[in-house]
Amino acid sequence: MSDILIFSGLFCQAESVVKRLLDDTGCSLVTDSDLVSEAAKLSGMTEKTILKAFSPKASIFNKFSHEKERSVAWLRLALAEKLVKGEALLVSGFVSQLLSQSISHVLKVCIIDDVQKRIEIARNEEGTSEKEAVKLMQHNDEEKTVWVRELTGKKDPWTSTLYDMVIPVGKTGVDESVALIKEQLGNVAVQVTDESKLAAQDFLLAAKVETALVSKGHNVKVSAKAGTVVLAINKKVLLVDRLEKELREIAEPLDGVNSVEVQFGKEFYEADIYRRMDFELPSRVLLVDDEREFVQTLSERLLMRDLGSHVVYDGEAALDLVKDDEPEVMILDLKMPGIDGIEVLRRVKTTRPNIEVIILTGHGSDQDKKVCMELGAFAYLHKPVDIDVLSTTLKEAYAKIREV
Repeated sequence: MSDILIFSGLFCQAESVVKRLLDDTGCSLVTDSDLVSEAAKLSGMTEKTILKAFSPKASIFNKFSHEKERSVAWLRLALAEKLVKGEALLVSGFVSQLLSQSISHVLKVCIIDDVQKRIEIARNEEGTSEKEAVKLMQHNDEEKTVWVRELTGKKDPWTSTLYDMVIPVGKTGVDESVALIKEQLGNVAVQVTDESKLAAQDFLLAAKVETALVSKGHNVKVSAKAGTVVLAINKKVLLVDRLEKELREIAEPLDGVNSVEVQFGKEFYEADIYRRMDFELPSRVLLVDDEREFVQTLSERLLMRDLGSHVVYDGEAALDLVKDDEPEVMILDLKMPGIDGIEVLRRVKTTRPNIEVIILTGHGSDQDKKVCMELGAFAYLHKPVDIDVLSTTLKEAYAKIREV
């Protein structure tokens, strides 16, 4: 039997449509939570980390850690592994957008409605006030707009070009919406065929190659057909031949891969430079120092050694960031206006003890060092610091984190 992918807006009665379809078709439900759990098992990443992929607010460290791209790749593999089993699935939620290749027996459905009808549903069926409904819809629509744009390049998450069917459920009604989807499921064009099964296998192969690449720090677009894998690079590359060789060395030995083509996409000449992620190095480093010129220069020097970092200029900003976007290692100045470094260290080690903190100061005393080490600092360094010493200390701090 065919599979159904359903993507919907908030307060569009999608839950009712899904429930009816499950009852009438016998399909097995696959939700965001299901695939997050599967992706975590496949990748070794935490469910919490993978779940963040759905958020429109990317981590400030993501350009170094590639956590979002890695999460998406493993979610896609989790979906692909389910689709090839041929068990008749109904996939509902964010994950319904993960299908990156055409499979003719997969019916893609969008359930949406105009704002006023969604407000009426929220008020009459959910007991939500109009003000709260509008707020919730705006937030949910933003999440889905960003998600769809990142996966497909489309600015409108409800555009008909992404789906086989777009159903305005308020006008159509739940009963008729279900009937329309079931009718389309009976269409000969959506039936399972030998060719469509091969297309599902192609999607699985592409997903396997993608996860193999992200596991080695590479973020490229992958497609596959009959054993031919195409890797698309959409960022400026400094050493093209070396990158192509490295990608081939990862992809070509994989089971099912007959040949690999490397293509440079339309964004090849963007200013953003392609960077391979090195998982042996820390990627979530926070620099905290009120000396702006010094800390910016330090950040640039670390980046030259493939150590990406984010900069804040006071203790309060550092503590706010730690609440929302936990770094792995913090390089912290002691003498700052407002909340000083010792107090930041104390609070961080109380609330986030797994964060390793390296003190870097130009004015600290022996007593300061004693206090910092007792509070749990990983190291205590003096300005001006030898960049090689700091780099080595950062790597040692990260190695300690990975041992846990």
